[in-house]
Amino acid sequence: MSEDAGQYDDRVDTDAVISSASALGLMLRAVRLLTQVKGLFAAKALLALAAIFPPLTVPWFTKIIVDQVILDQPFNATEVRFPPFMLPFLDFVDGMAPMGIMLSVIAAYAGLLLLFGTRGEKTTLWLAGGQDAATQSEMKLSGGNSQSGGVFGALETVVHIRLSQRLANLLRTRLFTRMTKLPMTTLDDHRTGDAVYRVMYDSPEVPEICLNLTLTPVLTVLGAVLTVYIAQYSYGAVAPELVWVTAALVPMILLVTLPFSKLARHLGQASRASGAATTNAMEENLHNISAVQSLGATEKESAKFEHKSAESFRRHLFVILLGYLLLGIGILSFLVGGVYLAIYVLEKVALGEMSVGDWPALYAIFVLLTVSASTLGAVWINLQGNVAAIRRIFFFIDLPIESFEAGQPLPRLAREVALQDVDVVYPDGRQALHHINVTFSANELVAIVGPTGAGKTSLAYLLPKFLQPERGKVLFDGIDLAGVDVASLRAQVTYVFQEHTLLSKSIRDNFLLVKPDASDADIAVACAAAGAEEFIASLPDGIDTVLGRSGDTLSVGQQQRLSIARGLIRDTPVLILDEPTAALDPQTENALVQSLVNAAQDRLVLVIAHRLSTIRKADRIVFLDEGRIIEIGNHEQLMQNIGGAYAKFVTIQLGDTQLP
Repeated sequence: MSEDAGQYDDRVDTDAVISSASALGLMLRAVRLLTQVKGLFAAKALLALAAIFPPLTVPWFTKIIVDQVILDQPFNATEVRFPPFMLPFLDFVDGMAPMGIMLSVIAAYAGLLLLFGTRGEKTTLWLAGGQDAATQSEMKLSGGNSQSGGVFGALETVVHIRLSQRLANLLRTRLFTRMTKLPMTTLDDHRTGDAVYRVMYDSPEVPEICLNLTLTPVLTVLGAVLTVYIAQYSYGAVAPELVWVTAALVPMILLVTLPFSKLARHLGQASRASGAATTNAMEENLHNISAVQSLGATEKESAKFEHKSAESFRRHLFVILLGYLLLGIGILSFLVGGVYLAIYVLEKVALGEMSVGDWPALYAIFVLLTVSASTLGAVWINLQGNVAAIRRIFFFIDLPIESFEAGQPLPRLAREVALQDVDVVYPDGRQALHHINVTFSANELVAIVGPTGAGKTSLAYLLPKFLQPERGKVLFDGIDLAGVDVASLRAQVTYVFQEHTLLSKSIRDNFLLVKPDASDADIAVACAAAGAEEFIASLPDGIDTVLGRSGDTLSVGQQQRLSIARGLIRDTPVLILDEPTAALDPQTENALVQSLVNAAQDRLVLVIAHRLSTIRKADRIVFLDEGRIIEIGNHEQLMQNIGGAYAKFVTIQLGDTQLP
């Protein structure tokens, strides 16, 4: 931002503690995004729901193989009951020899295998990636998974990929659009690298979060409830205590993992904050590579980047270690439960209350419940690590934006722009302008002059509504800008910034950006007025020459002339130029100033300037100091006040041989 702009510091503190209630609120807000992909979400839900039931048959097919095929026992040898969904199969194989039963089991299982894959099989499609959030996020956009295999698993995976991409794209687009509508004071305070990280790497986390808050817990709980019901139905009369001990696995693992929620949130926030800092450091150094090299800071900046990158890896290592810790707790719980199950069932088999086949059946039920419990615990912990991504996204979405829709359309400026008793206060409390009262005619060239930090840019920012007054009014032909449509206002104001903002496209594309219907003649006139015609003609491809990053393949003076020409071709009733001649040679400057004088015949031209050769040609000069208007008049009038602020300003310039 320019010299006197505010430093609005409202960036999110990614290391701040997020309470459990706040985390849950952010997650539920993310879930509401699923309403934008209802069809895909419904398809994913139905396919995932269908995958719950086939694994429930595995324990009973295993029991049949052991008891009826291998041991050749009848189906009613013990009090253990088969669940109702197995009765049609039992009726079908009733009276068959062991080999016939085995073939029937193989046929039934082959059908389930074709449709749903094997128990524990997951269909997963993704790209290889590292452990860092950036590559993982991109991987999530191009990957998907299903809790089953086979045909249903493949279909669910394809739907998952499409759902993730659609949702992430909607969110990325929404986030980018919000960023383009943020007020100038907010944008200038947020670093580009951090914004890129939010759009590119935080957004892809949201689809997984939405699914893990909806389908995963619902289907996991449903599967656990069905498994416990089946265990109670079949073994409740034989081993009721075993049923309830097995069912206690779910709440037990949740109780063990929930205390780690706060730690997981903190580690996730720290990891993302560090990753964003690394991305920002890279962006800033690449953007200012010329300064880094010319000031001999290459080694220093490389060391700083190395430190930030190492810190990013170090913080993410803690996230990985927490995952291994929780995995170890889950394995330990599984081993303890498995040993208890083995001892208990073997005793029942020895007493004749259970058959040998009940051991693999109960073990399969135990595995189903253990997986369900581990899934629920892991989902909640993983969500804690990702809540930082949601917070960073919604932080930007919730920032106040400029309204481009509300308000009345603004008629084309015909007479004047007036500032009446205007005060400007930046969000940090600094007052940039005090009681500004001035009127600009629609056909004059006005120079805004003053020392650094005087409020020149703040005053100019009021006209396109980059800033809004704390008090007072800005009027276009008597219409208060507070009630007008921003888009219709900015259609009438062209602001050429001191920093050159050229696109890395061709010169022609840069002109067509502001005036899509510009003809070659229009472009030629604007280039001639800005003194850019000659150097454009000398380029290899002329006006179709592709510029480098931000126009860096051109000299600073050439960039400035192109920026000015682009502003002139827009042909708006108000043209504002911030230090337009700072990088121009005297001959080019004189030609440009004369062009601005000519342009002011049918528009208001405001020039923020320090160079006397530019200022003296203005119809009026507004001299600012410490946010107040000190003097107004043309060069000759103000120079008559020998002790005045402007006269002293000119005297200093004339005494400096480096200035014209």
